[in-house]
Amino acid sequence: MPIDEILFEAEESMEKALEHLKHEFRGLRTGRASTELVDRIKVDYYGTPTDLRGLASLTTPDATSILIKPFDPGSLKDIVRALEEANLGINPQSDGKQIRLVLPSLSQERRQQLSSKAKEASEHTRIALRNVRRDANKKVDHEEKDSLLTEDEAKKGRDDVQDLLKKYEGTIDTLLAAKTKDIMSV
Repeated sequence: MPIDEILFEAEESMEKALEHLKHEFRGLRTGRASTELVDRIKVDYYGTPTDLRGLASLTTPDATSILIKPFDPGSLKDIVRALEEANLGINPQSDGKQIRLVLPSLSQERRQQLSSKAKEASEHTRIALRNVRRDANKKVDHEEKDSLLTEDEAKKGRDDVQDLLKKYEGTIDTLLAAKTKDIMSV
């Protein structure tokens, strides 16, 4: 397997890990309402787990609330149940046609908890990136052992994989700093 192909696979895997981190960050609550907080909650809709965004329109009429209007009024109770089971720390308020989630303002303690969750998620992503680096380096070593790569090509390949890791770790640092700032801002 040529070095370019090994690097391509490594970069593809690192990109997937970064996308997962971004998805995790969208689920963390900041000081203002966002439909991303609830859009992927699974609702048991006629025995099938379905994303909430597929069952209802989600809007944020103001900075502190989320409005959920089910497409099928019969699914209202299922949606309320799913929201309660999601442990968001928010009680859904239903009027029979729509559901309103009013987000209380975050205490400083809760903001710090959310910030540490963001740091934890980014650390898990770093570990995933390092595992990708390890696997790519093993492939390079295997190619070198099989005499498909020279010693210099193998060293350059390992250096390229390390540079790729540094690039993605820098991106994680940037994302984490932005998310922490967003969480901690009042």
